Amino acid sequence: MNESHQLGFGTKSIWAGEGSDSWWGATQVPVVHSVAFGYPDVSVWQAAALGRKPGHIYSRNTNPTVRAFEEKVRILEGAEAATSFASGMAAISNTLFTLLSPGDHVVSVKDTYGGTNKVFTEFSPRFNIRVTLCDTTDAAQIERTVGQGCRVLYLETPTNPTLKVVDIKRLTAAAHKVGAIVVADNTFATPLNQNPLALGVDLVLHSATKFLGGHADALGGIVCGSKDLVHKIYHFREITGAALDPNAAYLLLSCMKTLHLSIRQQNESALKIAEWLSTQPKVSAVLYPGLPTHPQHDIARCQMRGFGGVLSFMLHGGFPAVCEFLPRLKYAYRAANLGAVETIAGPPATTSHVECTPEERAAMGIPEGLVRYSVGIEDTADLIADLSSALG
Repeated sequence: MNESHQLGFGTKSIWAGEGSDSWWGATQVPVVHSVAFGYPDVSVWQAAALGRKPGHIYSRNTNPTVRAFEEKVRILEGAEAATSFASGMAAISNTLFTLLSPGDHVVSVKDTYGGTNKVFTEFSPRFNIRVTLCDTTDAAQIERTVGQGCRVLYLETPTNPTLKVVDIKRLTAAAHKVGAIVVADNTFATPLNQNPLALGVDLVLHSATKFLGGHADALGGIVCGSKDLVHKIYHFREITGAALDPNAAYLLLSCMKTLHLSIRQQNESALKIAEWLSTQPKVSAVLYPGLPTHPQHDIARCQMRGFGGVLSFMLHGGFPAVCEFLPRLKYAYRAANLGAVETIAGPPATTSHVECTPEERAAMGIPEGLVRYSVGIEDTADLIADLSSALG
C-alpha cells in the first residue's frame, strides 16, 4: 500500500495488510495453519530466522495470516510496527512486563479495566514493581506523581466502564520530561475514533476481541508503536508464548473489513441513546463523553473524532434495580463482552470488574448500580424502544 497518499479509514480498513504476492491471487487472506515453515537452503533459512530477510520459521514467532492482521492495525494506528497476542490481557501484561523491572515505578489511573488493575495491584508488587494509581480526572495529581520519576505511564481513555477521559497530550508531555514510556489502551475508542500515537504516546494497545473483532467470535490483542519498542515486546511474547492463533487472526481480519461502517453506526446510536437516557426519570446519571454534560467533554472533542459505542448509566435503586432491569432487555445480550455488532449490557460486578470485590470497585469509583451498555449496529429507534420498555 502506498502510504504517501492519505487514504480514508474505510479504505484502510479493507485494504491495509492485504494483497500479498504469496497468496496466489486470493482476494481474502488465507488461514495458514502450518506450525513451521521449511527452507531448502540453510543460509536463507538462517536469514529468515534472524530477521535479515522476509520469511517465517515458526508460528509462535510469526505467521502469514497473523502478520496481515498486525499490518492492518499498524496502518490504522499510524505506527511503525505492531505485534499481536492471544488476548487483550496478554497484550497488556506482556507490554508491562517487557518494560518494567524490579525496582521500577509505574503510574496509572485508578479505574482502569479490572484485569489491568489486577496486574497493577496483585502481580506487579510480587516483582517489586512500585505502582501508583492516581485519580483519573486529576491531571495535576498525575503530573506531580509522574514528575517524581517513573518508568511507565499507563493510560486508558475512555476508561472501562466509567467512560472517563484523560488529556493524552498533557500527560504524555509530563511523562516524557522524566524519560517515561507512555502506553495507552485504545480499545474503547478504536483507531477510527482516536489515534494516541499522533498525540505523542509511545505505545497503543487494543483488546482486539472487542471492536476490532466485532463479531465476538475471536480473542486477540495487539500493541503498536516504534520498531524498537515493539520488537522488545515481540521478543518477550515469542518466548513467553502468548501468540495469536492464525484462525483468530483470520476472523479479526474479516470483521475489520466493515469496521468503519460499524463504528459509524455505533457512534451515532450511542450518542442518541445517551441523550435519551439523560431524560429518563429512573436514570440517575449517564456517562458518555459525547454529552456536553460529561466532565471531560471538551478534552474528548479535542482528541477524538467520535465518542465510541459504549456508554454507562446508573439507575435509581442501585444493584437491585439493575438486576430487575437487565432481564427485561430484549435486544441486548447479558454477557461479559463489548464492542460487538450486537448490543451487550451488564454491571461491572459481572463484566469489566468481576475479578474485584465490591470494596475494590468502590475504591475505584465504580458503583454497583452501574450498567455498561455496549451499543450494537441495530436500528437506533429499536434500541431506544427496548430500553424504554425495560425501564417501564
